[in-house]
Amino acid sequence: MAGLTDPFGLLRDAITSAEQFGRSLLGQERIRLAVTGLTRAGKTVFLTSLVANLLAAGQGRRSLPALEVAAGGRLRDVRVVPAGVQNLPRFNVTAHLAALATDPPAWPGRTEDLSTLELTLTVERRSWLGAVLGNRSVTLELLDYPGEWLLDLPMLRQDYAEWSAATLRRLRSGPRAEAARDFLAFVDALPVNVPAEEALARRGFALYRDALRTCRDRLGFRFLQPGHVLNPGPRGETPIQWFFPLPHPGAEGLAALLARRYAAYVAEQRENFFQPFFSRFHRQAVLVDVLGALHAGQAAFEDTAEALAAIAEALRYGNSWLDWLTGGRVDRVAFVATKADHVPTRQRDALVALLGSLVAAPQERAAGAGAETFVHALASIRCTEDDVATLEGRPVAAVRGVLLDTGRVAKVYPGEVPLRPPEPAYWSHGFFEMPEFQPPRLDPRGASGVPHLGLDSLLAWLIGDLL
Repeated sequence: MAGLTDPFGLLRDAITSAEQFGRSLLGQERIRLAVTGLTRAGKTVFLTSLVANLLAAGQGRRSLPALEVAAGGRLRDVRVVPAGVQNLPRFNVTAHLAALATDPPAWPGRTEDLSTLELTLTVERRSWLGAVLGNRSVTLELLDYPGEWLLDLPMLRQDYAEWSAATLRRLRSGPRAEAARDFLAFVDALPVNVPAEEALARRGFALYRDALRTCRDRLGFRFLQPGHVLNPGPRGETPIQWFFPLPHPGAEGLAALLARRYAAYVAEQRENFFQPFFSRFHRQAVLVDVLGALHAGQAAFEDTAEALAAIAEALRYGNSWLDWLTGGRVDRVAFVATKADHVPTRQRDALVALLGSLVAAPQERAAGAGAETFVHALASIRCTEDDVATLEGRPVAAVRGVLLDTGRVAKVYPGEVPLRPPEPAYWSHGFFEMPEFQPPRLDPRGASGVPHLGLDSLLAWLIGDLL
């Protein structure tokens, strides 16, 4: 009788299995992989490396050995699907690889808009059907977008009053309060029923936008909403974004105007971004710059943890009846700490453990909804090697790489990565170094792949079972 507790699940699984089997016979399978993450977690670099290494693997290069094993050595070819009639920009892997091929090499630019790319993976069939039907053709669909936009996801569950209260609570705490001093003084001085004057609304929005930029650029914070204020995309700022939190939201005057703009903004994000794109992906990688948060200090680290929790609460996981009704079906979720090459090998297990502590609640929620989870650390493009440095007369494990700002080779002892969220004493010495390293110079065609740490293991877990 236990199997009857989810009748929608039985029907859905039957239809899904039949659809997958039919597509397999026809050689028309599709894998939709959503790569999500907070701003500056490295999504664009991750996707560039993923595409370049898959293309190389399709030409027989051993650029992704763990994925090769997961696929049973049956990957025969990988090609970029030619552009069709899509109304979204293409993910420009050629331009990103060209940046890595300059002298000196440069990191790909930040993502400013949505972009997509599809790859066709030709895979030899496992069974005797291969002799009859030929190789399988599996389409891998990828999506890139500005990381700031992901932080709008929790707003879908809040009205204007709830969002205002939560946002002002964060702005009044810790270092944010100083960064937002002018904005907080402005809103605290507003009368409760102040009229809806456009000049007043624009002034408040400008002060709020400046506060968010300071929190991001100077303090390293990530939980900053709305995301389109920080990265509006190619259209630039529009009136729908001209709102800000109020301490006493009401039904009249300026408060009513801001509430209408908030509601319109949230509706637009739901209808034009989250529903059409997020709902159709069924494998997901959530990238997190854990080391960058450690380097930025206690407040930024705790901000990252809070942002992760809020995003996970808003994401749909698993194969629940709600997923059946809405079309969502994320059945595997990987939480990934990026830039793992910034710490030596012996500290990477600690990095995985620390991320595991940060995402324990999201993992539990995903597992409870029927989704498998995985915690991993990687470097999408490896730019350091392990080395030994001297600290206070004793040898310590370090990394060696070319510093981005000076172009010189340096050994760096980054400090110790804690196994779990640090106690207050950890922050008192303030010692976690994380310089920016120059990427390795690459072949602009990416023909030999891109050096990485752990990308193959992640892809083996995310998509290997579907190959």
